[in-house]
Amino acid sequence: MKRREFFKKGIQLGLGAGACLAFGKPIPSFAANSAAKSSAVDLVAIKGGEPDAMFNRAVASLGGMKKFVKPNQTVVIKPNIGWNVEPERAGNTNPVLVKAIIKQCLDAGAKDVYVFDHTCDRWSSCYANSGIENAVQDAGGKIVPGNREGYYQSVEVPGGKTLTDAKVHELIMESDVFINVPILKSHGGAKLTIAMKNLMGIVWDRWYWHRNDLHQCIADFATFRKPDLNVIDAYQVMMRNGPKGRSIEDVVMMKSQILSTDMVAADTAAAKLFGMDPADIPYIGFAHELGVGKKDLTKLNIDRIVL
Repeated sequence: MKRREFFKKGIQLGLGAGACLAFGKPIPSFAANSAAKSSAVDLVAIKGGEPDAMFNRAVASLGGMKKFVKPNQTVVIKPNIGWNVEPERAGNTNPVLVKAIIKQCLDAGAKDVYVFDHTCDRWSSCYANSGIENAVQDAGGKIVPGNREGYYQSVEVPGGKTLTDAKVHELIMESDVFINVPILKSHGGAKLTIAMKNLMGIVWDRWYWHRNDLHQCIADFATFRKPDLNVIDAYQVMMRNGPKGRSIEDVVMMKSQILSTDMVAADTAAAKLFGMDPADIPYIGFAHELGVGKKDLTKLNIDRIVL
């Protein structure tokens, strides 16, 4: 199937000392900047800066964006844009981070950079009020909708136990590079929504997951196509009442990011940053068992950076 013409053009739409306390629990601080190791970095945990500065420094630690994006490739970026809330409510990925990623992709030579989400609230309001629509356009990317079943292709999930098929947005199927950019926040059903949970926004029928063991479905689908890069936004973090939140009182400032090509490792690190035991989030363990990634962070080369 050829990418639809409107995708080609894009649619322009109108983880000590010094830890602070959040809802009675300490937010773990990152260790001092780690020394460079001879082997490749598996995961970057960075804190203390603005979203764009943290991303630029962290992706450089992984080898730079040119490691992930080659000239003339097509990139699809999948933030969380699910909710009709302003950026300070931390229901969606920070738009400054999205903008920085697009710029890096284009600087690496990407031909096109697309951004979309299958939103929960009305898509046009989510795109606009999240600040992501303007961020994408300002950076030279192309924001496209995910709200019609016709945009999705039927696929098999052969590695799944409960989820064995799904309809996946055609941009995921047809793009050369897939960058997953979730925001870390609480979630009523999944406990936390991070990298693997964010993939629910690239499928059409999310309700099947909720009705048929959500945690197993999240892990199952993570076997389908692993993102080339995961960038977890933990600049502002919704600590309760997720995934949409009720007010700014649900949010704390962490000024952190986690980057990795391994979704299981990234989600494990993010859970620790949030203050939860990863063992208490079933989909992390399920995905590890399915071979999606590694949950034992002691076996990874982690670059801890403080700006």
